[in-house]
Amino acid sequence: MDYDALIVGFGPVGATMANLLACCGLRVAVIEAEACIYDRPRAITFDHEVMRIFQFCGLASHIAPYTAPRGPTHFLGVDGGVIRKLDPMPPPYPLAWPPTLSFVQPEVERVLREGVTAHASADVYLQHQALEFAQDEEGVSLSVLDLERDRGGGQRILRGRVLLGCDGANSFVRRAMGVMQDDLEFDECWMVVDARITRPVELPPHGIQYCWPSRPSTFVPGPGNLRRWEIKLLPGEDPKAFGSPDNVSRQIARFADPGCFEIWRSAVYRFHALLAREWRQGNVFLLGDACHQTPPFLGQGLCAGIRDAANLAWKLAMVLRDGASPALLDSYAAERKPHVRSTVATAKALGVVIGELDAEAALRRDATLRAQLVSGEMETIRQRLIPNLEHGVIDSDVAARGAGTLFVQPRVRRVSVTGDTAPGEPLMLDDVLPFRFLIVTASAQALTWLAAESLAAWRRLHGESVLICPCGASPNAPPDGVRHFEEAGTVFADWMAQMPCAAAVIRPDRYVFGTAANADELNRLVMAVAAQVFTLGAA
Repeated sequence: MDYDALIVGFGPVGATMANLLACCGLRVAVIEAEACIYDRPRAITFDHEVMRIFQFCGLASHIAPYTAPRGPTHFLGVDGGVIRKLDPMPPPYPLAWPPTLSFVQPEVERVLREGVTAHASADVYLQHQALEFAQDEEGVSLSVLDLERDRGGGQRILRGRVLLGCDGANSFVRRAMGVMQDDLEFDECWMVVDARITRPVELPPHGIQYCWPSRPSTFVPGPGNLRRWEIKLLPGEDPKAFGSPDNVSRQIARFADPGCFEIWRSAVYRFHALLAREWRQGNVFLLGDACHQTPPFLGQGLCAGIRDAANLAWKLAMVLRDGASPALLDSYAAERKPHVRSTVATAKALGVVIGELDAEAALRRDATLRAQLVSGEMETIRQRLIPNLEHGVIDSDVAARGAGTLFVQPRVRRVSVTGDTAPGEPLMLDDVLPFRFLIVTASAQALTWLAAESLAAWRRLHGESVLICPCGASPNAPPDGVRHFEEAGTVFADWMAQMPCAAAVIRPDRYVFGTAANADELNRLVMAVAAQVFTLGAA
């Protein structure tokens, strides 16, 4: 077998997946028809979970310069007053990164691609078109055409144990699978304009949703001098004419002097809400826009695809590298599909609020939302609109103490076997821990709770045991092989108290499998996760 994974598509989802699998020691091939990064305005927002996934790739510090923390977004009604808010989660940040960030997609894609090409176990085939594939008991054969050579030749067959379709909304892989998509009933044309400030100009310091029936629009401050507008086309308007350079300037003039900007790029898009009915056929999987499309109003389109990659990557590594049950891979769609459906529904609901074209309906909307905002009934923290996991590889009692939620990322300092704390600035936890299962606790005693059977199961999972103590604490010496840290701050300590729990079992993608208050519960959790990974697959 030439490769463990064949990845069709080298956008941000395909590149993230290639990085994650290569970091797990798997051989990957990426097939991409284009020669260069796609230079059109697309995503401009992702969240702290995505930056955490980029950490697993070893690339977050290289991506950070092309990002900026995003502040609140205000929804303005017909009278120009605020009718809704989406605020970022306040500090201290639970995942260490700012909860929401704007970014420059071509630069982030460049960093992701450079990360892939730095891996000796990854091969990239640019200007290669996927033609067809076939499955057998051992894997997948993919026929590809080298577009740089004569189209009558230059064809080759690549072999992989799995094929991953990360090839976007017009996915070849999805079409070849014959997978249909459910229409979640959102279909609107919007023009997206990225502009760079070239002269001093007064603009809002934060995001704005102009919920105006005359012309619904969006303003997003990007990193540095990048600013974005998204402008809805009205019924009967011609997309080609609306996207002309003259009209782009006219539309920007509604908000600021267009002479203060350089129009970097613009395009008219149809915003859809779609969900593939199947995400897996045998050894072929769909990720990102190939299996779901999300309206942009919650800033979760790219996030969903990157979450797909992190969710599937650790499961593929366990199956292809560590001998886990192939049934584990069924949990990919079981976990991700409901999560995406919920996120799409929320984004769609926001889009309906923003895009209302009926003036009287807009006035009624404004009155309702403003009353909810004033009364405190409205949820305004953006991250609380993102669902947790409710199915798959988590403790069956999902209501109990955090199962299916994201584990926090404290800043820590290493503690040596002699009890000395490493000097220097504290590190983010995921920078010093592998992409594997974790038992995390603040009690050295809890690390002695595993019975022989559970300890054997934990070793088979290649799990890591982690002790995180409060700053200045002097705990009992942990058992050999335990990673010992001192927390800088109280993010982890507060999380443990909030659960409350004595120890937690954490998945490689940092979702909580379950939490334990005592030895019996911890042993049950370890045996349960081992059963799901090695025997039963998804529960």
